[in-house]
Amino acid sequence: MINNISNNSIIGTNVIFNGNCIVEDNVRIGDNCYIDSNTIIRNGTIIGENSFIGSNCIIGEYLMDFCLDRRPHNHKLTIGNNALLRSGSIIYTESDIGDHFQTGHRVTIREKSKIGSHCSIGTLSDIQGNCRIGDYVRMHSNVHIGQLSMIDNYVWIFPYVVLTNDPTPPSDDYGFEGVHIHKFALISTGSVLLPGVEIGRDALIGASSNVTKDVGDYALVVGNPAKQLRDVREMKNKNGEKIYPWRFHFKRAMPWEREGFENWYKRLTAEEKKKYDVDELDFIKNE
Repeated sequence: MINNISNNSIIGTNVIFNGNCIVEDNVRIGDNCYIDSNTIIRNGTIIGENSFIGSNCIIGEYLMDFCLDRRPHNHKLTIGNNALLRSGSIIYTESDIGDHFQTGHRVTIREKSKIGSHCSIGTLSDIQGNCRIGDYVRMHSNVHIGQLSMIDNYVWIFPYVVLTNDPTPPSDDYGFEGVHIHKFALISTGSVLLPGVEIGRDALIGASSNVTKDVGDYALVVGNPAKQLRDVREMKNKNGEKIYPWRFHFKRAMPWEREGFENWYKRLTAEEKKKYDVDELDFIKNE
């Protein structure tokens, strides 16, 4: 199997191409990357070191300008170090993605998306571009994120969730209003968030909810239309234990994974707290 790699691209050391790969001009690939078969890396793409890209991916996909005039344009896609992009993923150019980024299979990420570090986007999910997604955001499979959405750090979005953006469909782009989900919020399976709503920090949206208006901090809302039932800090598991805020009870794939949130927070400097976007309100534990 023959690879087609442009002489105008910069390829790091110990980079493996598994066959039938195409690397266009002005591409930069860091050291110790693995590019599986039939993957296309388009003009102007930058991929950080130690990254794995599965088969049949298109990285730096064309924008509409190329489709119209068939000429290369000066676009750029940047993906950080230690990426894991599973087979069939398509990421458009004009986006910026941080370190330790993962996709499931057949994920689509449209142009002008800004995605932080340590994020995971599940199989068949669709990021519709012009979105801002923070660090340590976890999306499961079949999630649809409409344009202009803003998702802050440490947010969980479960399968079949839809974030909408058009209050009077069909509208031109200027009519769009993106959803804003604040940090530590959880959006449960099958929920739909209508254009322009804000979801407060640590809020929990129950499964199959239709969220038509803003949700406050720490609120549990459920239903169609969604209505607040209680403060999440009142919720208990089947053993009668309080389970929210969730960060005090869950640590996998989070920056406090080794020691738990409480110990981790206590040893952070002021500068580190700013870096990780945590503050005194996040540390308040409801006993």
